[in-house]
Amino acid sequence: MKKTGTGLIVIALFMMSLNIRPAINSISPLLETLRSQLGISASAVSLLTVIPVLCMGIFSPVAAKLGGRFGIERTLFGALILIGLGTFLRFFTNSAFFLLSTAFVAGVGIAVMGPLISGFIKQHFSSQVPKMISVYSTAMTLGAALASGLAAPIQGSTHSWRAALAIWGVLALAAIPLWWLFVLRRVERTKNESASQLSSTLPWNHPKAWLLTFSFGFSGMIFFSITAWLPPIIQDMGYNKAYAGSILTIFAAVQIPANLLLPMLIKKYPSRLLMLLFFSCLELVGFLMIYFSAQPEAAAIFLGVGAAALFSLNLMLPIDATANAQEAASWSAMIQAVGYIISAAGPLILGWLYDVTGSFSFAVIGLIIITLACMIVQFFAASGNTQEKIQIDLQSRDAL
Repeated sequence: MKKTGTGLIVIALFMMSLNIRPAINSISPLLETLRSQLGISASAVSLLTVIPVLCMGIFSPVAAKLGGRFGIERTLFGALILIGLGTFLRFFTNSAFFLLSTAFVAGVGIAVMGPLISGFIKQHFSSQVPKMISVYSTAMTLGAALASGLAAPIQGSTHSWRAALAIWGVLALAAIPLWWLFVLRRVERTKNESASQLSSTLPWNHPKAWLLTFSFGFSGMIFFSITAWLPPIIQDMGYNKAYAGSILTIFAAVQIPANLLLPMLIKKYPSRLLMLLFFSCLELVGFLMIYFSAQPEAAAIFLGVGAAALFSLNLMLPIDATANAQEAASWSAMIQAVGYIISAAGPLILGWLYDVTGSFSFAVIGLIIITLACMIVQFFAASGNTQEKIQIDLQSRDAL
């Protein structure tokens, strides 16, 4: 594939990846408005966030089967349309049920897109995996940050919460023609046709796949726990609400440069095990700083850099472990299906610890224990590379 064509595919991948989080992240800033306008409880409005996450767990296995039958590129195109449709329909919301339905439609698209992007990168950029995972992760993080930061201002300027939720469909509207022109029309038909002949069986009986699943799941538990509970934890340390919110903003903001710089670090240190343990140690330092009430801003930086790098590295692991694009998609589908369910338990466990003890100190200890458990799993998941595998890593590094 020519260099110009490859560059256009990278642009299309970036624009597609921007769509993965806005349908979820635009909800949180408007929760109180949605409760009052729709007359629903806090539990009901929280489903707008829970439903897409559950979809990522439930429908990820379906993604592998769809990718095997229709081709990864076509299935990603369909997932992008679903996300755009679910988001745009929010312009016409007239009830809580309708809004929850849009969350389901967008959630299915997000669930299908997640594992197949790993397969797509394996198929088209097998020698540039770290760089392309960085493109994917950076775009996803940017989309999340834009939706989280601009939803409330858009509502204020348009005087419409419907517009603040639905306007993110514009990202899909921009990505759809780019994917059509730069990917579907440029990718050789034989690749799509051969993909349908590859196995889409999920590796339920493969020990390595389960190690990667728990690595992804434990890392997700930490990420979602920080996202849900970091501000209350900081407030419990004696800081005010505004300051606690700024700490979460720092945690989110540092993830973008972390994702951009990760490929350069991997180029110098290609060992996945070394990188996983290093960034887990950064998270461990961040939690210890919070436990001892030391410099929340610095702790947020350690946590944000660690979380961003671990997400990207966990996306690389099934690509490293598999032989072809469809296999990578199948492994990623299983890892994300189970991994997101494990991840969802993190905020619940922390909430339970707080309810039982009345203090966030035990919640932070719980996060430290999860981080240590994650490091143990990472050791077994990423160690034991054969000489051939190490050589592949070095070749990938030289190709960057």
